[in-house]
Amino acid sequence: MKRGNDLKPHIGIFGKRNNGKSSFINALVGQDVAIVSDYPGTTTDPVKKTTEIFGIGPVILIDTAGIDDEGVLGIKRIEKTNNVIKNIDLAVLVIADNSFDDIEINQIKQFNEFSIPYIIIHNKSDIASIKENTINDIKKETSEKVLEFSSVNFVNREEIIEAIKTKIPESSFVKPSLFADIIKPKDIVLLVNPIDSEAPEGRMILPQVMAWRDILDKNCIFMSVKETELCDFLKLGIKPDLTVTDSQVFDYVEQNIPKDWALTSFSILFARLKGDINKYIEGTKKIDSLKENDNILILESCTHQISCEDIGRYKIPKWLQEYTGKKLFFEFSSGVDNIPKTVDKYALVIQCGGCVATAKQIQSRIDYFTSKNIPITNYGLTIAKVNGILKRVTEIFNCI
Repeated sequence: MKRGNDLKPHIGIFGKRNNGKSSFINALVGQDVAIVSDYPGTTTDPVKKTTEIFGIGPVILIDTAGIDDEGVLGIKRIEKTNNVIKNIDLAVLVIADNSFDDIEINQIKQFNEFSIPYIIIHNKSDIASIKENTINDIKKETSEKVLEFSSVNFVNREEIIEAIKTKIPESSFVKPSLFADIIKPKDIVLLVNPIDSEAPEGRMILPQVMAWRDILDKNCIFMSVKETELCDFLKLGIKPDLTVTDSQVFDYVEQNIPKDWALTSFSILFARLKGDINKYIEGTKKIDSLKENDNILILESCTHQISCEDIGRYKIPKWLQEYTGKKLFFEFSSGVDNIPKTVDKYALVIQCGGCVATAKQIQSRIDYFTSKNIPITNYGLTIAKVNGILKRVTEIFNCI
């Protein structure tokens, strides 16, 4: 499911058909944002709804298809529902009519597999309250408390909101920092920003904007130049405490700034922000072990227009083949859900910076591939490696 630029916490609503998932969302939000019908299976594909939860802020509620759907199309709908799990921060399992069986048990197992916190709601309590034997059945599978709810009289609505606030990871809604622990107030940060054909007309790209704001929030000073004006900046005699560049011009910037200047890239900052940079670095080292005709998977978190200057589609494949001297085959996947089902053939996976993805999405990818012993790295670290400066651009993080 593509999240695009939406970095708000995501909460998935799961349950059997006609358990009242859509009604639950409407009651929670306080308005009719989800289609409600007595006909089972009205919701066929995951649908996002935006709301505000006091104490957390804006969140995205994802209304999913019934986990008991049937038939060929039903199986595909369940598959789409399960794909949501990898990319959410919290799950709500909605049961009703005291029905709790293998379907819900399997769903809980999937939440646990992806380390997704969850709460359980017994819906339609105005029709039938939860029975003791249902509670006992649930206790056999989980220690989670079951909360009664009714979209008719809103019973326990505030308690459920409080449970969501308690369960959802703080990291999903607390603003992260690109420069945490690496700059201090009054530091000078130099940003080198190439303007190529992929840059939006009249605007800066998201990583650059996020860097600017984070630097200002930390009461630091930033200066910004294109790479073509870098040498003019050097003539000013100002030594920045940190230089951050677009990875595409790593070689030029590294060769032109003094060796004692701290240097990294936007992509590497995002690698640390969104995932496990140590695992990324270990994956990067595997570049030296690539063999002739190896397959490499390039993961792009967003979709965009492709040009001859595309970093993932053209430049990285070209640089990798030049660096290794090997003929390599590249495949590409755009969006956050489009990972191929069969991944064993890949010798290496290269993730983009992930500026429009969440930490949960990126870390899920890292965990998925490392669990299969497939090395994974990212754009910036790959480019640093082929330019022979991996150690220099990561030493500020104390990783290697």
